[in-house]
Amino acid sequence: MQSNPVVHFEIYVADMERAKAFYEAVFETKLENMPNPTPEVEMDMWFFPMDKETGMSKYGAGGMLVKMDGFSPGSGGTVVYFACEDCAVQASRAVQHGGSVAQDKTAIGEHGFCALVRDTEGNLIGLHSMK
Repeated sequence: MQSNPVVHFEIYVADMERAKAFYEAVFETKLENMPNPTPEVEMDMWFFPMDKETGMSKYGAGGMLVKMDGFSPGSGGTVVYFACEDCAVQASRAVQHGGSVAQDKTAIGEHGFCALVRDTEGNLIGLHSMK
């Protein structure tokens, strides 16, 4: 098994424009639309940036926001952690863009720091940094 077995994640949303604006603002990035691979199922999907040449062979996982019938946002037991230079910065941005802080920046020993925030859809996401 490779050192990082996670290759993909999906964050389910109810309002794609609102969720897309939140994630682009908090992480200062641009999401890219993915054409629907299964036309018989209505879906709206937006990818987080990833290295297209190496795809999923580098550290980290590719992922996207997904709006699809039958899949609802909110807390459900799985938390996706996003890498940050200083997780307090993204936690602050989350609040500025309609989210909320569920756990302030917390030291986790030699593993750095983490914070938990809720996005505009009610999903709980993690932020991780080494400083």
